[in-house]
Amino acid sequence: MASENSDALEELRWRRSQAYAGGGLKRNEAIRSSGRGTARDRISLLLDEDSFVEIDTFVTHRSTDHGMFLHETLGDGVVAGHGSINGRRVYCFAQDFSVHGGSMGEMHAQKIAKVVEMAERTKVPLVGIWDGGGQRAHDGVASLGGTGVLLDRLVQCSGRIPMISLVLGPVVGVSALGASLADFTILGEEHGQLFLSSPVETPEVLSGEIDAQGLGGANLHASRSGIACLIAEDEEDACGLAAEILSFLPDYNMANPPKLDCDDDPQRSNPVLETIVPDNPNRPYDMIKVIEEVADDGLFMELFGSYAENIIIGFARMDGCSVGIIANQPKVLAGCLDIDASIKAARFIRTCDAFNIPLLTFEDVPGFLPGVVQEWGGIIRHGAKLLYAYAEATVPKLTVITRKAYGGAYLAMSCKHLSSDYNIAWPTAELAVMGADGAVSIIHRYEINAVPDEEKEAVRTQLAEDYKSKFGDPYIAARNGWLDDVIEPSETRLRLIRALRILSSKREWSPPKKHGNIPL
Repeated sequence: MASENSDALEELRWRRSQAYAGGGLKRNEAIRSSGRGTARDRISLLLDEDSFVEIDTFVTHRSTDHGMFLHETLGDGVVAGHGSINGRRVYCFAQDFSVHGGSMGEMHAQKIAKVVEMAERTKVPLVGIWDGGGQRAHDGVASLGGTGVLLDRLVQCSGRIPMISLVLGPVVGVSALGASLADFTILGEEHGQLFLSSPVETPEVLSGEIDAQGLGGANLHASRSGIACLIAEDEEDACGLAAEILSFLPDYNMANPPKLDCDDDPQRSNPVLETIVPDNPNRPYDMIKVIEEVADDGLFMELFGSYAENIIIGFARMDGCSVGIIANQPKVLAGCLDIDASIKAARFIRTCDAFNIPLLTFEDVPGFLPGVVQEWGGIIRHGAKLLYAYAEATVPKLTVITRKAYGGAYLAMSCKHLSSDYNIAWPTAELAVMGADGAVSIIHRYEINAVPDEEKEAVRTQLAEDYKSKFGDPYIAARNGWLDDVIEPSETRLRLIRALRILSSKREWSPPKKHGNIPL
């Protein structure tokens, strides 16, 4: 009996060693020599030491396509399980490029789907490390079936638990869709690539017009497609960024985000903000400096920093609590809203709303960007997404108007009329249908045309000043209840923290419906 037990233990140890070897020592060393880590290396970087508990270690494929057995490898090219990040429970998986190039066969996909489903059941975040060459041809349509189950599980988890994708190698085909279903997608700068169509099938790559990095590399997805929220310098940095994002998020949608101890005085004044807005209304300034001045310890985690730079989004803390920041950036396109900015902000607003993170908006917006390209591209529909996202959100909504708030863009940026909870303005703020110069050119065009040419500029300037005093003054909006207060800029942090404290118990009820119909 003892001999049988000993043999069984030996077999178990042998099988585990085979599973841990992945595609073999030679392939693992080749991966490491290229500057990438193996699946197990990456999980060790991501999780707290000795916290990983693996599941489905012995899963293998069941392919007999074309009468030939694919090489059988325990684990089937993906390492999955659960552990902790800074003491917080998470489920995770990492595709193993050493096994069939990380390709997704039926059991590979089913294994990930199981982890996703377990994360949803236990109400903890999910982190996926992607590095694989699309669907496995040897499995035939079975690989698509398994992938379909996985995609369904990911969609069901959306808005219920936080999901983060780390793309640390080439990810092709439907796997790229799976990676981009996450709330946050981080790409490795050197090796992270996403393609829906393989580069070897893309005419521009075949003709030499563009290389694989230019087609689907990290910088492309950070600046052009808007898929990558952050670019990591290396794999350790990617895991650190994932941990930092998680620190702002709750475990699941019915929980509150973690509150951290903070030594930054909640009553700290912001005298720097008194002079940050230039006297010339057409001169730019950096809105990130405003955000950092107000946030705890000056820390702001900007997301999608290279995409639609005319709007800023990211996480900060105030009084130790997570807040989602949305802000116009006067340095870029004067802070105008365009198609990309509207999409970028709308999705972030919905993400924060899903996970009970209050929204703080800093507004300096002269309007929607005019032009044929924008109109033909659907700025009406995309701008409506932003308005819809703000109106739909039920978390506390706070808005600070620092300078311009004109027209439809004023309405779309969390105005009081969209049930925003606390709207304040600095004395430099202007709320109007449009800028004074444009309004005067329309309202008083006959009067201006009637005076001699040499007097036109003086008349126009005087009329613009009159228009500002009648319609652009923040006190006019405050008299109508569209602003809760006009404050000194130095009081901004204090006022916002007081508002966040009282709004922490906010709950909204709306009539039941399956879901709204956002203009996608």
